[in-house]
Amino acid sequence: MSDYLPPLTALRAFDAAARHMSFAKAAAELHVTPAALSFQIKSLEEHLGRPLFRRLNRAVELTEAGQALAPGAAEGFAMLQAAWRTVRRQEDGSSLTVTAGPALTAKWLAPRLYEFARAHPEIDLKFSATLRNMDLERDDVDVAIRFGYGQDDGLYSVPVRKEWLTPVMTPELADQFATPESLMNAPLIHDESISFLKPPCDWPAWFRAAEVEFVPTHGAHFSNADHAIDAAVAGVGVALGRRAMILKDLSEGRLVAPFKLAIETKGRFRFLCLPGAEQRPQIAAFRDWFLSEIEKTAHISDEFRIIPIEKVPGP
Repeated sequence: MSDYLPPLTALRAFDAAARHMSFAKAAAELHVTPAALSFQIKSLEEHLGRPLFRRLNRAVELTEAGQALAPGAAEGFAMLQAAWRTVRRQEDGSSLTVTAGPALTAKWLAPRLYEFARAHPEIDLKFSATLRNMDLERDDVDVAIRFGYGQDDGLYSVPVRKEWLTPVMTPELADQFATPESLMNAPLIHDESISFLKPPCDWPAWFRAAEVEFVPTHGAHFSNADHAIDAAVAGVGVALGRRAMILKDLSEGRLVAPFKLAIETKGRFRFLCLPGAEQRPQIAAFRDWFLSEIEKTAHISDEFRIIPIEKVPGP
């Protein structure tokens, strides 16, 4: 039995058949006839010197050798596909794919994108709004904007300002709840999307920062930050809103932040891409625009007394 690898076409045929457990479906995926696919697998078995599949009446199943080969073949083709996508992206100077959380995309990125599009009409910008941490090597993504503590080993990472939170509500509700103490009687909206932060940056923490002895036990809970803010805009109640999520609604008067007291999280947004990719023109352009847009609203923080969460008294 030779140690040399068999032809790539034979391995590709095996990988498809092992995934589908069907020669017919594998042949359809690869756009070849079932006879041609069967020939490729037969040649692979001859190269190996043992069968990879048991041919049953209307099905196939992997032999012990096939079970040993299948994971490595799948991983190998996945790595090849990732490398191929990376090379293609490096050569493509006209498109840029960015992934970010749904809330940031809806509340911060989308309302501002027209400025980037106007400044860079040559770039075809695509967004993938997801909470999943997409793999910049394997997934078809150029840039990721993530929020949290930042475990960015092996990536080009640019951290930006930390997030702070403050109560926001409609102007009508602000007339009813004019002091921090009055919020004890207000319908409170809870954003569960940052429940992973430690120490917690939630309503109890804000009330402690405001020196109000109150621990809320009721209220509407939302798993997405933008849904919590949308509920506040609709007048459902008072939300503890994150800076990036409330800026547009504050600037356009749909929400107000009357108390000017905020708690600062330990988490922050980061601009991420593969090492060296930051030099690609479209990525550099988007990075510079992203950072400049953040600086445009940095002065808003000056209106608040911002207390880092680690300095907020404990419960």
